[in-house]
Amino acid sequence: MNSATQPKKGILHGFPLERRRCALKIRTITRLALLTAIALTIFLLEAQLPPLVPLPGVKLGLANIVTVYTVFALGPKEGAAVLSCRVFLGAVFAGNFSSVFYSAAGGLCAIAVTIALRWILKKSQLWVAGCLGAVAHGVGQVAMAALITGTPGVLAYLPALTAAGIVTGLFTGLCAQFLVNRGNLWTTTFK
Repeated sequence: MNSATQPKKGILHGFPLERRRCALKIRTITRLALLTAIALTIFLLEAQLPPLVPLPGVKLGLANIVTVYTVFALGPKEGAAVLSCRVFLGAVFAGNFSSVFYSAAGGLCAIAVTIALRWILKKSQLWVAGCLGAVAHGVGQVAMAALITGTPGVLAYLPALTAAGIVTGLFTGLCAQFLVNRGNLWTTTFK
């Protein structure tokens, strides 16, 4: 056998196939747990910051950097898992469990858009996923607010939330793009 046809030898070479699969599952679970912990920490720290603008519900959404990164770097199921854990644990740790409905609705819309865009965008266009995901998040939250309150008038808040979502989503999308491209943001953004 020449070197081109020989299988590559890695750390787990020589172990039975089941043991290698188990080690890969453990590695994946560990990576997802770390990403969830990072997202949750960012979420809780951001909750301590004063609002940037005097509009309720508008914030940077820095934890979404981790979600967009996870979807594009690891996959859609992994991104949805990190988002789900962050939404649930964020509501528990923040002590505001009623917010889980708004966060879940917004998160579901945002992750659906981000996963759909994963198949369309190049690594140099992740900022688009950040913008459209943030807008979808706002739409989901306002729709949930209209459903819970029974007041369709809250839909009038959507244009302001959309404008804020575009700006904050651009920032989070660029940050996720920077992470996915491992620091080559400027060479991949403006090609």
